[in-house]
Amino acid sequence: MIRKIRPQDRALFLEMSEEFYRSPAVLHPVPREYHTRTFEELMRSRERIECYILCDDDVPAGYALLQNTFSREGGGLTVWIDEIYIRAPFRGRGLGKEFFAFAETLGASRLRLEVEPENVRAIALYRALGYRPLPYAQFVKE
Repeated sequence: MIRKIRPQDRALFLEMSEEFYRSPAVLHPVPREYHTRTFEELMRSRERIECYILCDDDVPAGYALLQNTFSREGGGLTVWIDEIYIRAPFRGRGLGKEFFAFAETLGASRLRLEVEPENVRAIALYRALGYRPLPYAQFVKE
């Protein structure tokens, strides 16, 4: 089951978000304040950012964080799958595939994501689902 995040999911989201940022799937942890800010933005507006709770039956097993943007190159709405996290006991049960099938129903002309090169399991899933690498180098200024 996939459902939108709700106000009562605050503690759950913060816990899973911090788990994700302690995992090898990300380059480095972020301050706790960033997790809190993200939740507050999720509750304030769903125009730019959305979050879905991924459940195994009714048990919260992970989350997906989506960013909405317009891409000229992509020809319209681009949904950036900013984060997808599935807790270890729930991995390999098809929740990732279920979420990506759901994401394809969102009406975007392009779905986009990034992955750490060492995350070979995620890369294999993305390739199997038809995602392909883009030949871009990413830059950031903070």
